[in-house]
Amino acid sequence: MAALEPKNSKAQDNTEGEIKELQKSLPNETWFVWPMYLYQGLWCLKYTLEGVIAFRTHFQAHDSDIILASLPKTGTAWLKSVLYTIVNRKGLSSNNFSQHPFNSKNPHELVLNFEMQVYNNKLENHLNLTEIPSPRLFASHMPYSSLPHSIKTSKCRIVYVCRNPFDTFVSIWHFYLRFEASEGIKPDMEMMEKYVDKFCTGVSPWEPYEDHVLRYWKESKQNPQKALFLEYEGLKKEPKEHLKRLAEFVGCPFSEEEEKGNVIDEIIELCSIKSLKEMEVNKSGKVVPRFENKAFFRKGEVGDWTNYLTPTMVEQFDQMLEKLKMAGFCFEYYQMNSKDEAPN
Repeated sequence: MAALEPKNSKAQDNTEGEIKELQKSLPNETWFVWPMYLYQGLWCLKYTLEGVIAFRTHFQAHDSDIILASLPKTGTAWLKSVLYTIVNRKGLSSNNFSQHPFNSKNPHELVLNFEMQVYNNKLENHLNLTEIPSPRLFASHMPYSSLPHSIKTSKCRIVYVCRNPFDTFVSIWHFYLRFEASEGIKPDMEMMEKYVDKFCTGVSPWEPYEDHVLRYWKESKQNPQKALFLEYEGLKKEPKEHLKRLAEFVGCPFSEEEEKGNVIDEIIELCSIKSLKEMEVNKSGKVVPRFENKAFFRKGEVGDWTNYLTPTMVEQFDQMLEKLKMAGFCFEYYQMNSKDEAPN
């Protein structure tokens, strides 16, 4: 099922047939307009199931690979742009920003997602992963426990970005409402309550929020050379320090000359949400058939959830977060009393 080389139509039909048969045997739910299946502990949207299976079965990691892991809507596009620019910053200066790939390609085209792009047989251009220059940059929404064995046993590095669950949900809500609107569905408070409940009880794409965060956080503590755990809010609050930390982790540290030459500040500006939103490539077109480029860039603000979530909803999030607290996890850059900040 791997998208390593073009497939003939018969082989692809067989694969699709196998997936359809598998779907019949799996527990299912809906996530906005999308069917969702429970496969080996993961809630997989219909269009990701084949990619998940192929990724876990076929991917062979290289020691030099760098993988960005995250839940959806936690700053993935932003981190892809930062990571890509850090690794490929040779010759970067304000004088040649017009030549940067971001002017012609969305970040999701430069750092491909395993389960939705690399191993998606429906995409026209299949990949030969052996031809991608080192270090290869990839992304995944898969939980740590479900990653291929080769990723865990190789020396490849994992960068994980976490965002507070309140803003994560609100960003998810706005993202998927685009599809609801296309089906003529008008959102209301009852509908939001339904999806808050699904999110907080773990009936949402991939793994329950608290488990997803906790597994990567534990790996970063136990094996800091393998996994780097970053907070979205920290990147917003202290971008320069976080970029230096990220560059060091992926083996591309900034030189003293670069720091004096404001290269870090230039990368921060180039990869800002404001800058990415203003690029023409992100105002139109689609990365893959179902997602418009502009859908990936909304506000990027911290605390926007206070404009949407009710006190009852916030209480559900607080209950969900108890598991993280009991494990010793706390948000280093997002300290707040959520109950006091929820709208009436």
